[in-house]
Amino acid sequence: MRTYLVTGGAGFIGSNYIHYMFKKYGDEIRIINLDALTYAGNLENLKEVEGRENYTFIRGDICDKDTVSSIFAQYDIDRVVHFAAESHVDRSIRNPEVFVQTNVLGTAVMLNCAKQAWELPDGSFQEGKRFLHVSTDEVYGSLEEEGEYFYETTPYDPHSPYSASKAGSDMLVKAYMDTYKFPANITNCSNNYGPYQFPEKLIPLIINNALQGKKLPVYGDGKNVRDWLYVEDHAKAIDMVQEKGRLFETYNVGGHNEKQNIEIVNIIIETLQEMLPESDPRKQLVSKELITYVEDRKGHDRRYAIAPDKIREEIGWEPETMFKEGIRLTIQWFFEHEDWMRSVTSGDYQKYYEEMYNTK
Repeated sequence: MRTYLVTGGAGFIGSNYIHYMFKKYGDEIRIINLDALTYAGNLENLKEVEGRENYTFIRGDICDKDTVSSIFAQYDIDRVVHFAAESHVDRSIRNPEVFVQTNVLGTAVMLNCAKQAWELPDGSFQEGKRFLHVSTDEVYGSLEEEGEYFYETTPYDPHSPYSASKAGSDMLVKAYMDTYKFPANITNCSNNYGPYQFPEKLIPLIINNALQGKKLPVYGDGKNVRDWLYVEDHAKAIDMVQEKGRLFETYNVGGHNEKQNIEIVNIIIETLQEMLPESDPRKQLVSKELITYVEDRKGHDRRYAIAPDKIREEIGWEPETMFKEGIRLTIQWFFEHEDWMRSVTSGDYQKYYEEMYNTK
């Protein structure tokens, strides 16, 4: 039985990846989920799998060398999928040190522990071991011109403390691959959306606020462009890179869904109005009049767009979910999981939201 160590598996992308892997492989694999359960980690995301004999949750910090080393000592780990990271740009602007600690030091600890566990006396590595570092397109900076895209060869030019910390973690992985021939890959993905996404991110924030008739905050002029990737398509890409990707290579994972932020907000409003039955009182609350432009984020990158040519040509992966379908699936999921949304938007999140968008 192949054993996977998934870091940050209780978060948005990590939990979707775990669901995808069990759906695909069933009892053929074992998954160890290491998560510190900070604000974005939520075990509610994994209720459906927590009873499986081939699933183990361990609460712990990737910066804690003793915890990570003990996992490698206790389990014969074949694959590491490293999601765990601080990932929200606004939070990084307020508290950069936490991002450097988790994203850079945490990745160094993961690399060192995996290297120690997998390395043979001659400096080579055990057959079949692979480490996948999940990163972001934000490390490349900003695109100004339409028709330009991020490629794996695009120079790094991060602009926020978040993207700088992710660039640092990418460079560490690259250094281990170059110096030790450590068996790893890096994926740089575009903006994800879908089930279980923490509602400080644009799409679940807009869905949640619109259904309550609350203001819909949009940064600046709303014309910042992002490339949107449905989270299950991303999970599939990660699995395919680990199984078919060339070692030591980076693969960009994009959704072919470039949209301005204001377009996203309008699409969500229109889709909610279509999907809500006439008998649902929330239908009257959902309105474009709720759109509220707020002061732009510091250092707000104008446009991201990924060219996923390499992963398509070498591995055969392409995004399967176009945005119109993906947003309907996402909204339907939120309709069916209103208790989850109420739970994650209580307490500390509400305080953070009020401070971030001046909604008191």
